[in-house]
Amino acid sequence: MKNTNYPAVKMKQGCAKRVKSGSPWVFSNEIDMTAETKAVPAGTIVRLLNATGAFVGVGSFNPHSLISFRKMASDPQTEIDRAFFVKKFRRCVELRDALVNSPFYRMVHSEGDGLPGLIIDRFDDIVACQLNTAGTDLLKDDIVAALDEVLRPSCIVLRAESSARALEGLDPLYAVAKGTLPDVVPVRENGISFFADLKDGQKTGWFYDQRENRSFVGRLAPNKRCVDFYTYAGGFALHMGIGHAREVVGVDRSESALALARMAAEKNGLADKCSWIRDNAFDVLENMNRDKEKFGVVVCDPPAFAKVKKDIAAGLRGYRKVARLAAGLVEKNGILALGSCSHHVKPDEFFTECMRGLTEAGKTGRVILQAGAGPDHPVHPHLPETAYLKMLVCQVD
Repeated sequence: MKNTNYPAVKMKQGCAKRVKSGSPWVFSNEIDMTAETKAVPAGTIVRLLNATGAFVGVGSFNPHSLISFRKMASDPQTEIDRAFFVKKFRRCVELRDALVNSPFYRMVHSEGDGLPGLIIDRFDDIVACQLNTAGTDLLKDDIVAALDEVLRPSCIVLRAESSARALEGLDPLYAVAKGTLPDVVPVRENGISFFADLKDGQKTGWFYDQRENRSFVGRLAPNKRCVDFYTYAGGFALHMGIGHAREVVGVDRSESALALARMAAEKNGLADKCSWIRDNAFDVLENMNRDKEKFGVVVCDPPAFAKVKKDIAAGLRGYRKVARLAAGLVEKNGILALGSCSHHVKPDEFFTECMRGLTEAGKTGRVILQAGAGPDHPVHPHLPETAYLKMLVCQVD
């Protein structure tokens, strides 16, 4: 489709200031929803115009979603096709290859890379794609073709079961677009071997966002007894094991995730040092506090407690409770590491609740790291939501 044939969508009077200032999103209440506009099929590439008819941007449009327009280009001549994605993907790969010393990374981070609704994680010659919007769903053939041209991977997996697709009016997606997907996919991170399940695992199967934070915590583990709550496939746990921890305990409620963690421990020669508990993290935290267990390093990196705005208050209480219970397990001068991937929770809110939890546990200390996701998860300068990850590491008195 030539750009000149893209349908035009107009904004309401006085609503273009934010997108003109750099935001890539336009909300449904900012669009002049005429009958013709409402009839535009979800995911269609459109030309966005302001109320006077001046060009604003090219992007995907969904009249049924709260975020109706997602900007993809500022040049009115841009065509969103295979060549567009090839150019974008090559730039993404060039940056990641400079940032990460192995072909295991987040290759595309949605709006942070100017590709709204698209997440791609690379596992050497296997890539997993999340298509989270109607726009990326309609463009999946061009996306797959561009990936094949840029990386020539052996396997391309399309996955998306997130709530974001439901908000776009889409069903969950799973498809192997190229090749054959192994049951278990090797992952290398900071020189450590892990394993990911790209079919049934969470999101794309692995969380590259904590790479630098895992390395940091691992360096604090020598000769300590360590515990990793919400360990998933053993990310923090094995970093602490490689970091010469005396003992490592990993806790997760998913047996399939723990099976991957056990495989990784065996692969890295850490099976004798690591033990695994399949249970609810809060229950284990409560029981360990009751039994007065102590650890030199305690890590709690839970899934999002506030997936939607209405859950923010409950989510903040959850983070405070995690901090209180986890702090109770930290030995004097030990380390407490707390994470949040809830983009609705602001960094200052997370910090405040974690410190309240520390105080409620009767502990004090000092913050030695405040961090976010690694550099392969770039942040859009006008979209704080892309800076979703928060990590606090404290030494506890």
